[in-house]
Amino acid sequence: MLQYYNTMLHLQSFTFNPFSENTYLVYNDHQNAFLVDPGNYSPQETTILLEFIESKNLKIKNIVLTHAHIDHVLGLQWAYDRFQVPVLMHELEHEILERNPLTARQYGFQFSAFKGEVSFLKEKEKFFLDEEAFNVLFVPGHSPGSIAFHHQAQKFVLSGDALFQGSIGRTDLYKGNHEQLLQSIKSQLFSLDPDTEVYSGHGPSTTIGFEKQHNPFF
Repeated sequence: MLQYYNTMLHLQSFTFNPFSENTYLVYNDHQNAFLVDPGNYSPQETTILLEFIESKNLKIKNIVLTHAHIDHVLGLQWAYDRFQVPVLMHELEHEILERNPLTARQYGFQFSAFKGEVSFLKEKEKFFLDEEAFNVLFVPGHSPGSIAFHHQAQKFVLSGDALFQGSIGRTDLYKGNHEQLLQSIKSQLFSLDPDTEVYSGHGPSTTIGFEKQHNPFF
């Protein structure tokens, strides 16, 4: 687990499931929080996540998805049932979410279809954790409705599986598009301040400036 403290918001990451997916909690000093990409799969992982939430007395206000690939939603049903808050994602990810039982069978395990309330975020809109605004950046290519969440004031972005340290998301999955992903990163992420911290769906954090200079895909 890695922990990052900012002036007004706190960001806690957990690496979960066999895909080594990064699940995030973003929370403020009032203990209000977003749960981003709940990938907890085993009972032990769920216990780790829940114990942290309870230790900080966090109140989960929304479950937010950068995209709906199975490794990012293995804990989604548990999280929805536990916290009873809407799931926010891009509308184009709804099909990906619905395909996950099939995807699971392709990987050799069973996974039930999600049953719960879903609301849709649109590119270029803002959504809020209390007074803190996040910009929704549309970054398709890894999946058709991938979005990133940019907090401009504290200069960080949750990039999902669009941009990694020294790499980019794979595009050989259903409805992936390599050229679209490259364009998404160039137009939506590389336009951010160079010192913006990037918290990805897998692997360590990086910065926009570092990736613009050193990422081998650009």
